[in-house]
Amino acid sequence: MLRQQYWILGSRNLIRKIVFSCKTCFMQSRLRSNQLMGDLPVERIQPTGPFTNSGLDYAGPFTIKFSSGRNPKLTKTYVALFLCFSTKAVYLEAVSDLTTDAFLAALRRFVSRRGRCANLYSDNGTNFQGARRCLTEMHKLVMSQQHNSIISTSLAREGINWHFIPPSAPHFGGLWEAGVKSMKFHLRRVVGSSLLTFEELSTVLSQIEAILNSRPLCSISDNDLNPLTPSHYLIGEPLTSIPEPIVEDIPQNRLTHWNLMQKMVQGFWRRWHMGYLTTLQDRKKTWDLVVIKEPNVPATKWVLARVEDVTPGADGIVRDATIRTANGTFVRPITKLALLPAN
Repeated sequence: MLRQQYWILGSRNLIRKIVFSCKTCFMQSRLRSNQLMGDLPVERIQPTGPFTNSGLDYAGPFTIKFSSGRNPKLTKTYVALFLCFSTKAVYLEAVSDLTTDAFLAALRRFVSRRGRCANLYSDNGTNFQGARRCLTEMHKLVMSQQHNSIISTSLAREGINWHFIPPSAPHFGGLWEAGVKSMKFHLRRVVGSSLLTFEELSTVLSQIEAILNSRPLCSISDNDLNPLTPSHYLIGEPLTSIPEPIVEDIPQNRLTHWNLMQKMVQGFWRRWHMGYLTTLQDRKKTWDLVVIKEPNVPATKWVLARVEDVTPGADGIVRDATIRTANGTFVRPITKLALLPAN
């Protein structure tokens, strides 16, 4: 309307300045402050071992049943997700309830299977203040002073540094939030509306974990048949890959880069076969001197004997032997015989 009567120089910029400086208009616009994306944390770009720096988050609750019979009792369970900062490898663990003991048990299983981490990051308790009714218990647990004290003491005893992201800033934990989203994506499509038992849920979570750890870490081309995945840092190959052919006998100059890696892995198995496997069971020869272990006789009175014959089983493994003593010939299991060091 002003422009219809007056010609104002730079009217558009002037009106924008007035509008943006209006407090009422600013309150109604619901604008939030933005900032340039910061640099990645040091923990994200260091070549550390898997799960050395990890993020932790809870997902749920999920409804499960106690048994597979008719009219089973229903209960709630949760999923603890541990995510590696460097490799984005995922570890999923079903947790029976929201208690400190259940969390510590899940943490011990994680450390036992994936190793002790140096730094563990998790959400701050205030991030759950605006949660819906289903997350009320989670908010109470995280905000509990006793819970935090016990967890801090247990982590300090294990040598793990526990870090919280800033309050009311769940986007600081976007790395593990994306892991939770991916986990739920597969869980909804596999389970649907079905009710699982705790054991069945644990099995499904293990399979989902294998799928997530076999996803490519970066974009791949049509010619890239073996993309880099988190599982390469865990077991050397994707968890969902097919068995690789034997390439040990192929000259090294005829191998591709991937086959060369497989040859290195198969070289470890050759060392396992030559060095370790042969030590698992010693094949005892006949005419060896042995001592017969008698349960009711002192060790100094055990009888000396010589092995005359052995009797292999159907699998070719010797489990009993024919021995000759001063009093005659007997058959004894090898668990009753001790080979003398003089042999």
